Amino acid sequence: MSASGRASKHQPLVYLNGAFMPLEDARIPVLDRGFIFGDGVYEVIPVYSRHPFRLGEHLQRLQHSLDGIRLSNPLSEARWQALITELIARNTGEDQYLYLHITRGVASRDHAFPPADTAPTVFMMSSLLLPANPALRAHGVSAICAQDNRWLHCDIKAISLLPNVLLRQLGVDAGAAETILLRDGYLTEGAASSIFIVKAGILLAPPQSQLMLPGITYDVVLELAAANDIPCHIAPVPESELRSADEIWLTSSTREVQAITQLDGQPVGNGAPGPTYKKMDQLYQDFKASTMRLPTP
Repeated sequence: MSASGRASKHQPLVYLNGAFMPLEDARIPVLDRGFIFGDGVYEVIPVYSRHPFRLGEHLQRLQHSLDGIRLSNPLSEARWQALITELIARNTGEDQYLYLHITRGVASRDHAFPPADTAPTVFMMSSLLLPANPALRAHGVSAICAQDNRWLHCDIKAISLLPNVLLRQLGVDAGAAETILLRDGYLTEGAASSIFIVKAGILLAPPQSQLMLPGITYDVVLELAAANDIPCHIAPVPESELRSADEIWLTSSTREVQAITQLDGQPVGNGAPGPTYKKMDQLYQDFKASTMRLPTP
C-alpha cells in the first residue's frame, strides 16, 4: 500500500460512513442520535500481527448489541470483514485494537425511533495495542469496590457509558486501576473488565448474564483453564468470597490478564500475584504467541 494510503505515525486513518479519512477530518452532524441520546453500540477488537483475534465472535457480539437496541446491522459480515481488513492495512502497528461504533443515525431530536429509512452512522478507528506492562504483570494492581448502579442490560455494549465512566473515576480518585462492581451482594464485573477470583486453587467466575458484558477474554481464560488442569467453577460470587479471595484477576482485550493485589486498601492474599495467576499469565502469553497472532483457519 502506498504511503498516501496508510496512516502516518501522527495521523491515523479512520472509516466513517463509506470513506476512509484522517481522524482529524472525521465529522458527524450534531443531531446524530449517538451524540444526542447515546443511541448506539460499539465493539472493540484486538489485532495481533495484523490479524484480528476471534473476529467472528466479536461480530456476533456486535450483532447481539444491535439486536438489543433494535437497530438493523448496516453491513453484512463479509463487508465488516473486508472493511476491518482494510482499516488494519491502512494503519501502522503490527498490534492494534479496533473500535467500531454504530448509531441510529441523524434525525430530528425525538425520543422515539426515527423513520425506518434513516441511515445508521458507522465509524471505525484503530489505535496501537501496547504490550502488557511487565511491572503490572509482576506486581499486580489495586482496585476498589462500588455498587453496580448501571442499567439492567449490561450485556449490550452500548455507547451510553456514563455510569461506567463515573464508577471508573471512583477508582481513579482512589489511585486504583479498576472499580469492581457489586449488585445485590454479588460480583458482576469491573467498570471496564471481567473479574475472576481464586479460592483454594479453584478459579471462580460469575456466570454471564444480562448484568455483565459477555467477554471474549473471559472465554479465553476459561478455555485455557479447562485445557490446562486449572479447576474452575462458574457460579454467582458473593461479596464475602470476593473479599476473602486468595487471588483476584481482571481481564479485558486490551489489558489481558492482570492480578489485583490490593482491594479497598487491603492486600489480596499475601499482597502479591498468586501462583494460579502466574500460571494463567504464562498460558495467556503462550496462547497469544501461538494462536492469537495467526488468522483463524
